[in-house]
Amino acid sequence: MFNGIFHIPEPENECVLDYAPGSKERAELQACLQDMIDNPIEVPAIIGGREVESGDLVEMRPPHDLGSTLGRYHRAGPREAEMAIDAANEAKVDWSEVVWSSRATVLLKAAELLAGKYRQTVNAATMLCMSKTCHQAEIDSACELIDFWRFNPYFMTEVYDDQPMSVKGVLNYMEHRPLEGFVFAITPFNFTSIAGNLPTAPALMGNAVIWKPASTAVLPAYYVMKVLEEAGMPDGVINMVPGPGPVIGPPVLNHLDLGGVHFTGSTYVFSTIWLTIGSDIRKYYSYPRIVGETGGKDFIFAHASADVDVLVAAVVRGAFEFQGQKCSAPSRVYVPDSIWPKVKEQLLEEIATVKMGDITDFSNFMGAVIDKASFDNISEYLEFAKSDPNHEILCGGGCDSSEGYYVEPTVVQSTDPRSKMMCEEIFGPVITVFVYPVKEFEQTLQVCNTTSPYALTGAIFAQDRFAIGTAVKTLRHAAGNFYINDKPTGAVVGQQPFGGSRASGTNDKAGSWLNLERWVSPRAIKETFLPPTDYRYPFLGED
Repeated sequence: MFNGIFHIPEPENECVLDYAPGSKERAELQACLQDMIDNPIEVPAIIGGREVESGDLVEMRPPHDLGSTLGRYHRAGPREAEMAIDAANEAKVDWSEVVWSSRATVLLKAAELLAGKYRQTVNAATMLCMSKTCHQAEIDSACELIDFWRFNPYFMTEVYDDQPMSVKGVLNYMEHRPLEGFVFAITPFNFTSIAGNLPTAPALMGNAVIWKPASTAVLPAYYVMKVLEEAGMPDGVINMVPGPGPVIGPPVLNHLDLGGVHFTGSTYVFSTIWLTIGSDIRKYYSYPRIVGETGGKDFIFAHASADVDVLVAAVVRGAFEFQGQKCSAPSRVYVPDSIWPKVKEQLLEEIATVKMGDITDFSNFMGAVIDKASFDNISEYLEFAKSDPNHEILCGGGCDSSEGYYVEPTVVQSTDPRSKMMCEEIFGPVITVFVYPVKEFEQTLQVCNTTSPYALTGAIFAQDRFAIGTAVKTLRHAAGNFYINDKPTGAVVGQQPFGGSRASGTNDKAGSWLNLERWVSPRAIKETFLPPTDYRYPFLGED
């Protein structure tokens, strides 16, 4: 047995490749994209290390090119969910007792495989399934997931290093045990990095996992499983069951071995999961850990001293990259009337240059939204904005699903700071602007703080340091990730631990040790070297 003191290398964030014309990575990615388009595949469930075919096949189509197919996946049902529970419970016994350094090396190896051999495969699958540009895929399915797999083992040592003090004659120490039971990871369509992190973070801490990827992102999830398999993840530690939440969820959430839920998705679904668990909490062996990152109505707040060029660039990138389908994407903007004419002119000029279309054409800045349900939902908000007298569409507003689910980058101006467009999550390339009187900066900060039920991300743009300080103080609880003179998207693992509160989740901060702490159950151990041999205390003696 290895008896050295194992040290995880201090991690560094993965460098983002730029995919410039003529670059090696551009050619490799384009070749991989073409290969996936030319060679559709059939994706099974993966349970206990075996490929399981349900026979219920579902087409996988790029949302920007509905006439093409990427293949089909086997939709899992209650039978496959039960199989995954059994496989996880079986694998957990040995996996939970594996020395922590061995668990760490699986993810460290997976990071190296993703950084090299599998980089363009996972990037291409992400681009085609989610309609992401090469840049959006690179910072997500390559860099951020690589970072999670390099940083989490390092953060694990910080968790394990949390030890109590000892006094003379007594040695106290803490064991950070995995949870009893299995963890249910439910991942969203919009980030392969989140899809890869939610099952692997609990697994790293010794838990076995049932992973339900989003039905619109099964292909990249499949390749993530392939990376983990090659990295040495044992059979049954992570079990991938692609299928509808209402079908997969009940048998898993109602099983008395449920140890925890790791979730990213809508606020409504997360609250429903919490209600399901809490409504019959006494049936579980232990209280399940519930960790979730949910919705957002993220904001950009401009002060009169804001640099207009910086502000406009942040709005365009923040609101319209990946079609606004980021939980961190700003969808409401507050601009003082003193600078609004200039901001409006530059913003509309910049948006007019944005190209939208098939993401395999690298000149496009935007692709399509993920599916028909999303397209229809965004369309309804745009119809409302067109018909409501308190709103004016300044640019965009068009939708076309003839070839793909395309929604134009749209700017809406609202005269009501608490209107539907300013309060509700739309999850699309739509941003609503409220122009406030320049003398009402502090009052409008309070409006921003109290308008939305969410509290995920937000930003202040100002050169005036007093204004920045006032915004930081007033908006203290309005965002779990707050940015000063930068767009409120693009959190980096290890640099900006990510998560929000209120209706945006439990704020357990993915990308730091705080999240990993949720997947262990500490045991405090006291060892007394010279224990007493008589029950009598000194105070019992005769005077």
